[in-house]
Amino acid sequence: MTAISQQPRSTIPANPQNSALSRLKARRKRWLGVHLWLGLTLGFLLSIYGITGSILVFHAEIDEWLNSELLTVAPPSQTADYEPLAEIFAAARTVMPPPAKPTFATYPRNQQAAFQCSYALLISQNVVQNWQVYVDPYTARVTGKRLIRNSDDWLPNTFIDLMFELHYALLIPSEDISTVIVGVSAALLIISALSGLIVWWPLTGKWRQALTIKAKPGKVRFNYDLHKTSGFYTALVMVPVLFSGIYMVLPHNVVPVLELFSPVTYRYGFQSKPPYPNAPAIGMDEAVAIAFKQYPQGRPHWIYGAAEPTKTYTVCQDGVDAPGSILQRRCTVIDRYSGKILDLDDPSLPTATACEIFTHWQWPLHSGQAFGMTGRILVFITGLACPVLFVTGVIRWRQKRRAGQNNRKNFAV
Repeated sequence: MTAISQQPRSTIPANPQNSALSRLKARRKRWLGVHLWLGLTLGFLLSIYGITGSILVFHAEIDEWLNSELLTVAPPSQTADYEPLAEIFAAARTVMPPPAKPTFATYPRNQQAAFQCSYALLISQNVVQNWQVYVDPYTARVTGKRLIRNSDDWLPNTFIDLMFELHYALLIPSEDISTVIVGVSAALLIISALSGLIVWWPLTGKWRQALTIKAKPGKVRFNYDLHKTSGFYTALVMVPVLFSGIYMVLPHNVVPVLELFSPVTYRYGFQSKPPYPNAPAIGMDEAVAIAFKQYPQGRPHWIYGAAEPTKTYTVCQDGVDAPGSILQRRCTVIDRYSGKILDLDDPSLPTATACEIFTHWQWPLHSGQAFGMTGRILVFITGLACPVLFVTGVIRWRQKRRAGQNNRKNFAV
């Protein structure tokens, strides 16, 4: 009896493939838990980021449609030229009080768009008004202006600015708090997306089943297939967009991490140096002229005004074609007093490091501009998929929870 009891119960050797599959399934179950709780706790925020992000992909078109009398103009002819930039800025200045400071300008995106000039106006010790003035570039005449918001207001006055505030700050008044919440939640959502890919991965090799929605499925199966397929097909866009969002709201935290790999020049860190107190500054039109000398073929898009004594002008141009460079966007940082070029955000320069090229891609990736209309549509669709993932994920969780409760009841009976 003793000899028999010492023998193994089974003489069938273990299958290494079955053992490996069991370990993979156990690992997937652990990641399923991570994916589940991140999705349940942050899925609503993902929905907000996604819906507002999809709207903002086409924010210029939507804003022009909602406010055509302000934002659109009628060109006198197909070949008509703009008035000199100095006259356009001068016209915008005439409808603002002298203390108002120019902070930003947006060059017309097409022949029918107005020139946009943004101003900050201090109206009390702690309250700043943000205004936008619109100018017909063909006549240098103001088409109108609007108050975007007061700094002490919770909500902006325009739909598009409301979407921006909701997307980048969740309407949280404190910038210090909002940037941390948005940045950290985006980082956790990247983990959620990657864990979803681990859970989705077909361990048994049934790729067609994993990549498609079953024909004529029931409600439970359709919800499951919709969740897994929409998650897989949008993950390649969602992860880079989420990371670029982290970079944009927490650049001072991301850049030091990137510098561990290669040097990074952060263009927003440059400052102008006044040669003496109350030294006169060059105008925004002069800053654009300096940028044109650097990139003659570039079309201005954004012009950052130097509203404070130590701020710099930054002129961003599109359509700069360089051999070996996919992106055609370049930004020139200019000293507001001397007009000296302090930095060129140009990935085609031989001095550009790997991480500088990486940071240069972040805004174009986030907005979809990197790949033209195709990229914008992909980001738009990915944004709309976010609430779909949240809703189908919650439904899936409730279905499994209800099934587990029923099984426990049946076992108890």
